[in-house]
Amino acid sequence: MNTGGDQGGSSVSDEEWERFLRESADGVPDAPKEASARARLVARRLREEPAPPEGWRTHTPARRPRRPKVRYLVGLLASVALLAVALDPGRVTGWFGDDAGAGGPLAAESERPDQAPPIEPARLPTLDEPFKGSPAVRWESGTAGITVPAARATGWMSKGQVKDALDRSRDFLAASSLDPAVLLGAHPAKAIALINPHQKDVQDFLATAFRAPGEENDPVMLFSRFDEAHTRVVGDVVKTRGRISYREGERGALQVTADVTYVYPVTRAAADGGGDEVARTIVRRETVLNWDDPAKVITERGTFSLVSYKVHTTNGGCGAPTGYLVPLYADERPAGADGGPEVDPYDRSTPVTDGRADGECGKATRS
Repeated sequence: MNTGGDQGGSSVSDEEWERFLRESADGVPDAPKEASARARLVARRLREEPAPPEGWRTHTPARRPRRPKVRYLVGLLASVALLAVALDPGRVTGWFGDDAGAGGPLAAESERPDQAPPIEPARLPTLDEPFKGSPAVRWESGTAGITVPAARATGWMSKGQVKDALDRSRDFLAASSLDPAVLLGAHPAKAIALINPHQKDVQDFLATAFRAPGEENDPVMLFSRFDEAHTRVVGDVVKTRGRISYREGERGALQVTADVTYVYPVTRAAADGGGDEVARTIVRRETVLNWDDPAKVITERGTFSLVSYKVHTTNGGCGAPTGYLVPLYADERPAGADGGPEVDPYDRSTPVTDGRADGECGKATRS
């Protein structure tokens, strides 16, 4: 039966009509929906109007640089630095201060080195940096640069006695080569008090050396002294490098050997015009001492017998002995090469030989 009446000359079943009504009410799934006339009008107006101005507090962050460009810049700077080092290493070293690149103090010297220290960039010392341009810039100061070995019972001495003798041996080195008063020319009474007063040949040497110094009786063989009327020691630091060793000597004595290099920065005294030029006097001494058994050798408690001594000085004077170290300055040095052999005063890889470098006696390769 047709209950819907005539629909434009066609008829549908009741089931189709019911389905049409349901889909009309619910909508067909996935069917596109057309915007309303009002929505289309608003959209067209927005497209035609200009964008609003940016607010004054609005901030658009700058784009971060790309990392590959940063790495390229770092690489470029590194290349420039390497080129500068290759062209002028001394100047580049100066960018970082006097000790830059040199590292900290050297490890203590426990045995003779097998080679000389490396050559430093040519840099003149100053009143503020008197060790500039010298290997000594990395050395310790005073007795800290003198290695003292561990004590063990040796000869007639117990371990404790050996330790005491080693300490006193170092005290002698300090009193003879580091004492500020002695460096300014004072009599080295403390050092002499440690020498066996019954050792006649040494006592004769000491009596003559300070009264009438000569080739065979020159006090600078054992003591570092400058004439304060002409020389001023720069600062209060003396750089040192060396070691003490020991063994059993004759008649059971404790034989102590000290091999130490001392570096003294000096300048002209005011009486000689003063100035800011700094020179260095370098002294290497090898001193052998016997701490004798009082039951076998006539000695005094707390003193040693002097067995031998050798000294090599650089810029300490080579003229007639005066009892003092006599440094030369730039305008006093001979223009030509000297007749003696060239010597590196910082080379501790060879034994000490008697002699002096610079002046009339030879030429030091560096100071």
